[in-house]
Amino acid sequence: MQVVFHTGAHYTDDGRLLKCLLNNKDDFRKRNVAVPGPGKYRTLLKDAFAALDGTVPAADARNVLVDAILDDETADRLILTNEHFFGSPRFALGNGQLYPLAAERMRHLDQLFDSDRIELCMAVCNPATFLPKALDRASAEQQAQLLAATPPQSLLWSELFTRIRHALPEMPITIWCNEDTPVIWPEVIRALAGLEPGEKINGGFDLLREIMSREGMRRFRAYLRDHPNLTDTQKKRVMIAFLDKYALAEKLEEELDLPGWTGDLVEELTEIYDNDIARLTEIPGLRLITP
Repeated sequence: MQVVFHTGAHYTDDGRLLKCLLNNKDDFRKRNVAVPGPGKYRTLLKDAFAALDGTVPAADARNVLVDAILDDETADRLILTNEHFFGSPRFALGNGQLYPLAAERMRHLDQLFDSDRIELCMAVCNPATFLPKALDRASAEQQAQLLAATPPQSLLWSELFTRIRHALPEMPITIWCNEDTPVIWPEVIRALAGLEPGEKINGGFDLLREIMSREGMRRFRAYLRDHPNLTDTQKKRVMIAFLDKYALAEKLEEELDLPGWTGDLVEELTEIYDNDIARLTEIPGLRLITP
């Protein structure tokens, strides 16, 4: 079986991805793709992580997990999503790294599902917007200490995925930039479900609708009706063109509140992030979904 783990990152989709997957659950089932409700596996896997601390899984651990998760359903592909697979937000930053537990957790999942082919899917986002949210619950003193110990300029997604790649050299990895998600949303859902390009899904334009005016969405859908044979690449170009004209500016703005978080720093982090995304494409076996 193929087991796909969607691991966040935190604050990237606010549950929309799971909602979209569940809205397609019946159609996916016809293709032997299972999307179980998270209540069936999140606690199970959390307990399994704890039990695996320095030990080897029991011989029947995989079958027990799969039986509990699928609950009499059969599948060739299983999609599990949890932004806490690599720990809660307080573990998003540590040891000078993003998600320091990530490689260990992926090794544990590989051990648990030892007879299956596991895949990793994850969104990344600009540290300039990610870090203020990740550190939101820390006190001002804790925030200052963490940022002093780990300069935000040193936090790279490429370092995270290089660690994961070293831990599991053959595992397929699919990532995308959260900032691009409204335009590539259908492609993201297809990637998780293992669908071919162009296959229809329910809710493919849900995120686009959140950041585009009603008039813009009306005109966009009319354009698609008048041009039914557009490829995915052409549809993305059309979405970008309509967003240029009809995007809701207030939906694209984020309030950033951390000690010393100046406009110059945000600009610097954004440039580092852009360069870091380019480095991600050099990691073997990693697919980057782009507009």
